Amino acid sequence: MKKSWFIVILSLLLIVAGCSQPLMPPTASGGDHSAGSTHASDQPEPPSSDFASSAKYPTDDLNLPRVEVELVKAVDGDTISVMFEGKKENVRLLLIDTPETNHPKLGVQPFGPEAKEFTKELVEQAQLLELEFDIGPNRDKYSRLLAYVYADGIMVQEALLLEGLARVAYIYPPNTRYVDKFNDLQRISKEQALGIWSVENYAQEDGFHPAELNGRNAQDTGITNQSNMNDIKPPEQGCTIKGNINSKGEKIYHTQDSPYYERTKPEQWFCSEPEAVEAGFRAPRR
Repeated sequence: MKKSWFIVILSLLLIVAGCSQPLMPPTASGGDHSAGSTHASDQPEPPSSDFASSAKYPTDDLNLPRVEVELVKAVDGDTISVMFEGKKENVRLLLIDTPETNHPKLGVQPFGPEAKEFTKELVEQAQLLELEFDIGPNRDKYSRLLAYVYADGIMVQEALLLEGLARVAYIYPPNTRYVDKFNDLQRISKEQALGIWSVENYAQEDGFHPAELNGRNAQDTGITNQSNMNDIKPPEQGCTIKGNINSKGEKIYHTQDSPYYERTKPEQWFCSEPEAVEAGFRAPRR
């Protein structure tokens, strides 16, 4: 009897073992995946610009007080004028620097007008404009207010850094609350060669260097000085797309929507983008 039960139990164990599937790790090949394989959607995705919104920082949940102000105007990319405590005050955006638009010595720097227009659009369209002060001095040596500026809850500094229209600068402790996050945002735009980072060595730790746009780097991007553009006019037929060949031999076309349009020296004109593409030109990398 005991021998019979032993045979039955052994048979059941063999049946169960035959029906079971071994757990296999997912393969790297592109062949068929078994039921136990991990789908591609379950794999971690590489970091991207979404990091800016998904990364967490100790400063994210501070809920610090903000002061509501009334906009007077946007002065340039990193400075705005507001009504604060009944007085008109200039506000310098903390921890960033944008190229100049009307400097007595530096004049108009490349990407300065773009930065000003970006800030202007943000603050002028906002229903609610607010200032947040750091723990250190809230004025600089020019008596300007130093603050983080929010337009409908969006911090203007962060937006400028993500667009590649500002660099992290003027870091004076203890006014450094968001410097770690700002450095990460700058890294993202720099890796993507956006705006000021599209020209090598233009934005540096000590400021902006327009001279870099007059040599090899200017040729690489198809950008030239505005003074060289004075005698260049679109052809009479109204074709306004500019074609430029940089020092690497790359053919790049710029429409009027391109941020580089005004500083691009046209070597060939096109009436449409398909016409430019057919001639071997490509759109500028964003």
